[in-house]
Amino acid sequence: MGIPVIDLAGVDINKPESEATKRAVAELRKAAMHSGFFYVKNHTVPLEMMTRQFALAKELLALPEDVKQKYDVRNFFGFRGFDKLNGQQLDPYGKPDYKEGFYCGRNYPQDHPFAIAKYQNYGPNQWPEELPQCELICQEYIDEMYKLANFLMQLLALSLNLPSNYFDASSKDPMGTLRMLRYPPTPRDDETYGVGAHTDWGSVTILAQDQIGGLEVCMPDGEWVAAPPIEGTFVVNLGDMIPKWTNGLYHSNPHRVKNSFSNGAYRYSIPFFYEPDYHAVIEPVPGTLKEGELPLYAPCTVGEHLEEMYNRSYKKAEENAVA
Repeated sequence: MGIPVIDLAGVDINKPESEATKRAVAELRKAAMHSGFFYVKNHTVPLEMMTRQFALAKELLALPEDVKQKYDVRNFFGFRGFDKLNGQQLDPYGKPDYKEGFYCGRNYPQDHPFAIAKYQNYGPNQWPEELPQCELICQEYIDEMYKLANFLMQLLALSLNLPSNYFDASSKDPMGTLRMLRYPPTPRDDETYGVGAHTDWGSVTILAQDQIGGLEVCMPDGEWVAAPPIEGTFVVNLGDMIPKWTNGLYHSNPHRVKNSFSNGAYRYSIPFFYEPDYHAVIEPVPGTLKEGELPLYAPCTVGEHLEEMYNRSYKKAEENAVA
């Protein structure tokens, strides 16, 4: 089984017994129990909006280095802004990731309790004044990503024989991070990757990729397969919260990126990482834990898990930079 393409045309959460919805739910469950990766098409996000976001990504990441440093992600607790080349290391056994990016999220009001508490991903965005259109373009795209992520979570609930609104209670003030990433051509060695092998940390990731390719997914048998770009689709993958929620029934598989096919050009990708509320507790949902069976994972809050993973990946990159 490769990476399937799930057609969302005609899928209606309010009509779970319709043929289109039953088909999509069954295909999602099959993919979730295999690699945790699938494409979606006919997702309602306008192609023009996706194209506009890539154009902005190119403008942002072409800004001079002194401008990027002015809006560095480390300036504020919320971890929004520019992330430098080799600034993160997702594979703890590899090299720092050969990529750079710009991170942003929903404009939470600064009197929101989570912003006052300085929880990561609820802090202020750093919108570069050099590109005044950046905020509006990103906020419109983020709004669309939240709609699609919520829809996918509803489909996930149905695939687990739960009410479609099951996950709503844990997502009143969700965390979402939009990243616009730029990958230089990857050096021709076996150790350098644009992004090293890793699993994502949250619930679902919705990825738009350009036409260059380079994303690879590790299948359950250990084989790495390409996830090439398909125009008009998103690549969706399940993050680490999903195996915790399903007691290992659904998978969050490793993936990596190597920009080896661009003939010297940059590769761009735009992932949106969707996570529930900071204080949401992740533990097995009904029907995934047999009577008398112990959970595979200790319960945790979303915030605890994400902060641990952020700190680990960035600390590792700093250690290797010094070494």
